[in-house]
Amino acid sequence: MAQTLVESANAHINKNILEKFMELPMPDGVIQATYIWIDGTDENVRCKDRTLNYIPTSPNELPIWNYDGSSTYQADGSNSDVYLYPVRIYKDPFRRGNNILVLCETYRFDKTPTESNKRKECLETCNKCADEEPWFGIEQEYTLLDVDGRPLGWPRNGFPGPQGPYYCGVGANKVTARDIVEAHYRACLYAGVKICGTNAEVMPAQWEYQVGPCVGIEIGDDLWVSRFLLHRIAEEFGVVATLDPKPMEGDWNGAGAHTNVSTKTMREDNGIVEIQKAIKKLSQHHDRHIRAYDPRGGKDNERRLTGKHETSSIHDFSAGVANRGSSIRIPRGVSDDGKGYFEDRRPSSNCDPYSVVNAILNTICLE
Repeated sequence: MAQTLVESANAHINKNILEKFMELPMPDGVIQATYIWIDGTDENVRCKDRTLNYIPTSPNELPIWNYDGSSTYQADGSNSDVYLYPVRIYKDPFRRGNNILVLCETYRFDKTPTESNKRKECLETCNKCADEEPWFGIEQEYTLLDVDGRPLGWPRNGFPGPQGPYYCGVGANKVTARDIVEAHYRACLYAGVKICGTNAEVMPAQWEYQVGPCVGIEIGDDLWVSRFLLHRIAEEFGVVATLDPKPMEGDWNGAGAHTNVSTKTMREDNGIVEIQKAIKKLSQHHDRHIRAYDPRGGKDNERRLTGKHETSSIHDFSAGVANRGSSIRIPRGVSDDGKGYFEDRRPSSNCDPYSVVNAILNTICLE
């Protein structure tokens, strides 16, 4: 870790100096709002700040803003303004007080959604399925990297020992940078993100946190804000958090965003029948889902979904009880209870959750 911090410019900054200014009192009724949006890569977030002279209680009270879309892969320089439409408000764990984070949708000059605005269509789909009260939980895996792209804590001129002792590990020889994980967990809780757990993952320097259960569109909102918080907190430590689904080639686990799905009928007695029906529908649209499950239409998942390292093959659909090598896993407890949820293990770690939710609901609820 010491070697990493020397190489990171951010790690040289004395944070105690910042605290002197952050403790300055704010003028009455004035707050800072950080607008957050998804850029043209469909996997990275951007942000910028503004001052408000009032404390909003809903997104509708916030001003529509704009930014230079030609610098975010979303517009040409000759017509570069892209609009930010506020859709969710979260508490700001960095500035605290009444300051806020604002999740936004992005719209072109003609008020049509940008290519990366998958939320609008997803919300329309969720509204059509409201009677089924769809619940989602997403297991977000990620990897912490040194500023040179090497997994944090890995030897400079070699590799760590084989996978085995790292999953849910404890000890300096098994896990790295738990400080970042703890800071992120607490920041999500403070902000209002429905984070429900975290653990060290199978590859050293790889971690996971879980968001949910959330109803409908809320899962996409909370996951995107949780990702913003992850990147922002890692920045404070001079570390890079990557959502690359296969950051290290070879005999190492990749990173996914396993998506747990439950509808009202699945949660009722004998809901396992409805789960089996949903799995059958999913089996008939495997290719369409693969295209929706990573930003590059399946190209990223090709590196991860190999049939090895607790994954299914990207080319074949499969399902099973407690089988982590299948496309769809029915948890053992769900099978025993005869109701509950299923887990779609195909989405990549860098997926757009709005695209995932939209694809799943269209298949299992709207056919």
